[in-house]
Amino acid sequence: MGKIDTLTENVLAEVLAGVVRRDHIPVDSHFFDDLGANSLVMAHFCARVRKRPDLPSVSMKDVYGNPTIRSLAAALDTAPAAAAAPAPVAPAPQPGSTPRHLLCGLLQFLVFAGYCAIAGIVMGLGYEWISAVDGVLDIYLRSLVFGASVFAGACVVPITAKWLLVGRWKETEFPVWSLAYVRFWTVKALLHTNPLILFTGSPLYVLYLRALGARIGKGVTILTHTVPVCTDLLTVGAGSVIRKDSFILCYQAHAGRIRTGRVTLGRDVYVGEKSVLDIGTTMGDGAQLGHSSALYGEASVPAGERWHGSPAVRTDVDYVRIPPARVTTLRRVLYGLGGLLPMLIVYVPVGLGGTYLLLTVVPALGTLLDPSSHDLGSAAFYGESLGFSLAAYAAFMVAGFLSVAVLPRLLGRMLRPDTVYPLYGFHYSVQRAIARMSNIKFFKWLFGDSSYIVHYLRSIGYDLSHVEQTGSNFGTEVQHETPHLVTVGSGTMVADGLSVVNADFSGTSFRVSRATIGAHSFLGNHIAYPSGGRTGENVLLATKVMVPLDGEVRENVGLLGSPAFEIPRSVERDSRFDHYREGDELRRRLALKNRYNLRSMGLFLFVRWLHWFALSVLGFAAFDLYGAEGATGGLVIGASLLVGLLFSTGYYVLVERMITRFRPLKPQLVSIYDPHFWWVERLWKVPDHHLEVFNGTPFKTFVWRLLGVRIGRRVFDDGCYITDRTLSAIGDDCTLAAHTKVQAHSQEDGTFKSDHITIGAGCTLGTGALVHYGVSMGDGAVLAPDSFLMKGEEMPPGTHWGGNPAVAPRHA
Repeated sequence: MGKIDTLTENVLAEVLAGVVRRDHIPVDSHFFDDLGANSLVMAHFCARVRKRPDLPSVSMKDVYGNPTIRSLAAALDTAPAAAAAPAPVAPAPQPGSTPRHLLCGLLQFLVFAGYCAIAGIVMGLGYEWISAVDGVLDIYLRSLVFGASVFAGACVVPITAKWLLVGRWKETEFPVWSLAYVRFWTVKALLHTNPLILFTGSPLYVLYLRALGARIGKGVTILTHTVPVCTDLLTVGAGSVIRKDSFILCYQAHAGRIRTGRVTLGRDVYVGEKSVLDIGTTMGDGAQLGHSSALYGEASVPAGERWHGSPAVRTDVDYVRIPPARVTTLRRVLYGLGGLLPMLIVYVPVGLGGTYLLLTVVPALGTLLDPSSHDLGSAAFYGESLGFSLAAYAAFMVAGFLSVAVLPRLLGRMLRPDTVYPLYGFHYSVQRAIARMSNIKFFKWLFGDSSYIVHYLRSIGYDLSHVEQTGSNFGTEVQHETPHLVTVGSGTMVADGLSVVNADFSGTSFRVSRATIGAHSFLGNHIAYPSGGRTGENVLLATKVMVPLDGEVRENVGLLGSPAFEIPRSVERDSRFDHYREGDELRRRLALKNRYNLRSMGLFLFVRWLHWFALSVLGFAAFDLYGAEGATGGLVIGASLLVGLLFSTGYYVLVERMITRFRPLKPQLVSIYDPHFWWVERLWKVPDHHLEVFNGTPFKTFVWRLLGVRIGRRVFDDGCYITDRTLSAIGDDCTLAAHTKVQAHSQEDGTFKSDHITIGAGCTLGTGALVHYGVSMGDGAVLAPDSFLMKGEEMPPGTHWGGNPAVAPRHA
């Protein structure tokens, strides 16, 4: 065994010497402390090792767990064979059919145009009917009838369409861009327009899924907004809880095909925040899946067991941390009605009737809907539209801020921390209202990535202790269950995608409790941080890490992966800009950054107001052209909806390209106090996320090309988000599943890093997967659901990787 160890050590040392460009590597030298390596360097080392037929495969987890040549060689020589990633599901796709791809796009366009036409006709007829009466009471009554009818229709149409177009979903597969796929896409698109999605967390949402064919038992609580598409294949036992931001789609996009499959959850099952359940997975009665975890295809959690991680493994951690409460059927019924009736009796009719009264009472606004008062080419028309858009924009800003900062504070006084309340009662309604109102995205996008986000978060209730201002303390995407029980220590920086999970749920009860993030820490992207998280001060939480709830409190270390394991807190390359973060130099650069960020915020407001103004002109023009032409005039309104979508897309594409000066980004390694980073923050902030409507259509890839992504033909994009467009290249016939992310940058403490990402032809990214900067995926490579492909990794062609961090399967 000693000779084998020595041989492996010598070869590994030779490979590492070539990567770090040294003549000799001592076998006992620590990769990070002694050699000054970092995760990107070691990712290149792993890639070179995998190319050597005389060496076993090495992963980043192996490197972090065995940070010397001697310990790594010993671990590799004694490691048992293991399947760290899922088995292949299907072979790499053959080149698709371009005519079929174009025909599918045409059919999808016709479906969308027909939907807009129907919506326009309904809107026009409703306006005529409401405007035919005078008096506030008559207007309210007609608004009530019309609003309730439209609401009911919007609920019933998707359900009817599902049963007519598909019937009962069965386990099957079919190619994308086929006629079967068009039916699938139509049903999926309509399901996402159903207003009952607004009732997640309510028994009404469960009834909606049952009407779609899902087998859901009594007392199930579903908090995720992601609708399972193939509902007949979903079974959820009584008393189960599915937390928000979890994905149970009951279909899989893989290698150019859609595969539908069952997901079966027993009684009293718990599915944690930001978790993914692939098709074919099962969980027995009383089973638990922790936050930031994933079950791959055919995985089964036995009854009563607790699993976590990606891929999930058995654990002793109990994720249901509160006792049950008594919840009766009557209580559920009353809660459901209590949410529905205000919507039908108050919000919808007051919104419709109030808007009509506003347009008729205010003379300057009423003329906008009177085609006889002006023509569309007159200056008066555009002046009135300008005044309306400014007033509406200002009203939205004021009302929105009051909704975020004032009302949740008043409601928050009605909830006591660490007190267990039953679901579907007064206190549950208060908690849901606080979560909805205080998570409005507009203000987080406005203030995020700047010094001003800390003032905003304090205004809504965050406890930020003594703030050490960095100018980038928080990103633009931060969410919570309640803002009044979030504590973030001094000097901590948070990237985008943080979800503070400071409410616990069982099948019958909930409670809110404080979540505390330690001082001088850094949190990467897409992290669910629960109350009771076992991290203290000076901790690096890597992207997509699963924050531990057990063990000792981690301090002065880094955590990576799901389940998490320890890594170095920082490396030499990350400290090269530390002199910018001290003394007079920090004050000078921070003042410059603040001024630049203020201009970016002003541009953000102006760009969105100009868009609002243009849509106002388009909308009023459509109503003026409508006149009293009945259904024919309604088609004009429907056409305006379609034109509005095309305009919005083109508008934000132009805005983004103008910010980049129509030039591609270049890889960077700079301080956050470098002007280049401020410009990148503007690029993240100002353009709008407007691409979701194109998911699953050929138009998505067309828009990506306009934005600068080098993307091939017939790429199936079911909901991917590409953050750094011109640094990303995607080959022909790739499959990008729902909720995937291609992110060609990283911000770690005070350092910004970016590099190219290359995804070869025929690759597949599974649901919820994230690809980091500097990555190369060979043709036909497959990344499993919820995987994190770390920076600098190289996936050989045709390989299947999975996990967080993603690794290749090992074979004996």
